Amino acid sequence: MLETNSAELTARLDALENKLWTRSYLMKIAEFDGATIAPENGATARGEAMAALAGEHHELLTSDDAVALVSELEQGVAAGEISDPKLVAQIRTLARDQREALAFPTEEVEAWSRLTCEADAVWHKAKVADDWASFEPYIDRIVTSLKRQAAYLDDTRDPYDVWLDQYERGMDSAAFDRFFGQVRETVVPLVQAIGERGEQPEAPFLTAHVDEATQRALSFDLMRLVGLNDADTCLAFTEHPFSEGFSVGDARVATHIYEDNLMSNVYSIIHEAGHAAYELGVDPAYARTCLEGGTSMGIHESQSRFFENTVGRSRAFMTPLLGLLRRHVPEVYNGVTEDELYRAVNIATPSLIRTEADELTYPLHIMIRYEIERLLFSGEATAKDVPGLWADLTRKYLGLEVPNNAMGALQDTHWSGGSFGYFPTYALGSAYDAQYVPAMERDGIDLEAACASGDLAPVRAWLGDKVWRWGRGKDAPEIIEAACGAPFDATFFCDYLAKKFGDLYQL
Repeated sequence: MLETNSAELTARLDALENKLWTRSYLMKIAEFDGATIAPENGATARGEAMAALAGEHHELLTSDDAVALVSELEQGVAAGEISDPKLVAQIRTLARDQREALAFPTEEVEAWSRLTCEADAVWHKAKVADDWASFEPYIDRIVTSLKRQAAYLDDTRDPYDVWLDQYERGMDSAAFDRFFGQVRETVVPLVQAIGERGEQPEAPFLTAHVDEATQRALSFDLMRLVGLNDADTCLAFTEHPFSEGFSVGDARVATHIYEDNLMSNVYSIIHEAGHAAYELGVDPAYARTCLEGGTSMGIHESQSRFFENTVGRSRAFMTPLLGLLRRHVPEVYNGVTEDELYRAVNIATPSLIRTEADELTYPLHIMIRYEIERLLFSGEATAKDVPGLWADLTRKYLGLEVPNNAMGALQDTHWSGGSFGYFPTYALGSAYDAQYVPAMERDGIDLEAACASGDLAPVRAWLGDKVWRWGRGKDAPEIIEAACGAPFDATFFCDYLAKKFGDLYQL
């Protein structure tokens, strides 16, 4: 029965996928525009448009026709009548998306889109004005909405665990507690030892004034160095750096520029270029289907953090990086050596801003957010408690005082978009990176030589084959085990940090 209708079913699947993709694409355009060039007073209209698109997407995915189509396709897979790997993965992924979407009423989806669009606009103004009070009500409203939505998905689980699993399949609070416990045992003593015995390098060039025009020109060269093609990407400017994959052949990067902190832009660009490279590396056959895009936020962050840290802060990479810096800012960098640059970009010292944090202390910033999120979801805290909790945890983990909310609880955009459960994946992605390296070496990739030459093609080819091309066709655990030959193990990350920073600071 199915075989005679297979062409018709596939055509109907393609038509459904194209309609869903079109609405997702338009929502991404509106979101990117809102975060970069849209005028402040356009937020309300943009929110209404995005809510309408979100509602249409939801209705399409959960319509009776779509449910019947997916059910028939699943039956074909179960009967062995559909065996094409791409189609099987597509049906599996779309079915999961549909089951989860069916849990939500359309009005909930529209209200959520409207709420987060409004919250994001308020956050942008609140951060600049250091005005927690104006943003505070949105935290409580978003957490309340997320708890309600978690119950739609699975009312037998802790709501926070539901969202942790959404961002990284198979992860929950217990798994992250074990992971952070292992990382804490490595990082906290290292940070303490560096503070007590480590000598920090002199690096006045880090705060040299570099004008915006020069930084913009350098940004494009950095994107090309990572391997992005000008025809596939664009660069915009915003308060909080981010990137977005729109489609095959279209990824956008947004950065910020501080004229007295060039390295902030340098590593924001390299980080976001890693995200973009992943999106652009998905198998073109997955275009305009549910398989297009990254499989999880942990895998996504593993790509950005890999290029930012494993590559971008390696001793070998100082050769091409310094070459670019000397070309664009000769008056500052002609007198800087590769060793001096290496020490400078790897200074490990507690700081207040997560996106500016060094590789070693970065996980401590994630622990602050993770612990606050858990308290909000458990009901042990509400939004009014967040600034105080932030100050306490910053003092506990980083030994620093928080002078204002702009440098504390308002510094990140993620909560304004409702992304609770996302932050832990930043640390997880960094840990995935460390496990990629020995797997690359076993496969004959000379990572150090690639970094030193500035030709990262072999590295991109390995990541493309092992990670990027699969898109959403495989979940994170399957990708890690297939790429690395073993399940995820945080020991690789802890050993990497201990060796790198032990050597740097001669501990």
